[in-house]
Amino acid sequence: MSEPLLDVRDLRVSFATPDGLVRAVDGVSFSVAPGRTLGIVGESGSGKSVAVSTVMGLTRGARGATIAGELRFAGHDLIHAGDEELRRLRGNELAMVFQDPMSSLHPLFRVGDQLVEAVRAHRPVGRRAARIRAQDMLGLAGVPEPGRRMEAYPHELSGGLRQRVMIAMALVNEPRLLIADEPTTALDVTVQAQILELLARLRDELGMAMVLVTHDLGVVAQVADDVAVMYAGRIVETGPTRPLLRTPQHPYTWGLLRSTPRLDGPRDAWPVPIAGRPPSPIAPPAGCRFHPRCPSALAPCAAIDPVLQPAGDGTQRAACILPAAVREEERP
Repeated sequence: MSEPLLDVRDLRVSFATPDGLVRAVDGVSFSVAPGRTLGIVGESGSGKSVAVSTVMGLTRGARGATIAGELRFAGHDLIHAGDEELRRLRGNELAMVFQDPMSSLHPLFRVGDQLVEAVRAHRPVGRRAARIRAQDMLGLAGVPEPGRRMEAYPHELSGGLRQRVMIAMALVNEPRLLIADEPTTALDVTVQAQILELLARLRDELGMAMVLVTHDLGVVAQVADDVAVMYAGRIVETGPTRPLLRTPQHPYTWGLLRSTPRLDGPRDAWPVPIAGRPPSPIAPPAGCRFHPRCPSALAPCAAIDPVLQPAGDGTQRAACILPAAVREEERP
């Protein structure tokens, strides 16, 4: 394996609120190698968006925010980097695509002007050269008639086209790492598939790494090389995509799979939702944070706070005592 492009170690992000300290990310570690895609999956409120926003420096300066741990990107210490260093990295070597393009595109400026500004913010080129670069990237992102779309305002484009514009803007300076935070949630199923195919193609053509944040394991299966499953601010399982989806080792991952609709299963195999609700990030339960919702929980689960350890075929790691307990029971 090559050296990781992004290396996150024991990341902790909390927010002071009138109700108490919200531990949104509580000791998360993961890495992304050049050219590979990591899928971060979990329910809403699991902390996945806060984790990647912190990588981009977007939680820095947030009211009541405290950030600890290590964030290293291509030799840069992102935790202690100055504002100027972060500005140079963001949009140039690090880029992000958000869930709702209308919240990211300025409604009063034409699409072309916004793309040109993104180019000139990081490259010493004239407006004409930047415009040519922006139009070429729109074409690469699958926007039809890119020259005409350059003159459009965001509200004049469909949701799918706006998301393609956001992808073009994120990639216009050919970043080394793209973070895509729920990039297909607001789109219909057909457009979702097109956007995911586009991201995978551009990743391969540009040779970049990617972090894909989603709540949908079907999206992970389509795009990601590796998966990190988050629950209540922590990673509970991680590993290569195929082994993890074929033989998940954590009950929460099992629950996510069972709640995902499938076209290749029996007709009466309806999705089964996970019982209960995620715990409060202010007062999580003792022991395993998933144990109040886990159908397989044992008595020790309420007391033991599990750590990630090798599981399954050895390429996976899971924070669960159940695999070890099962192995003990199966001993002759």
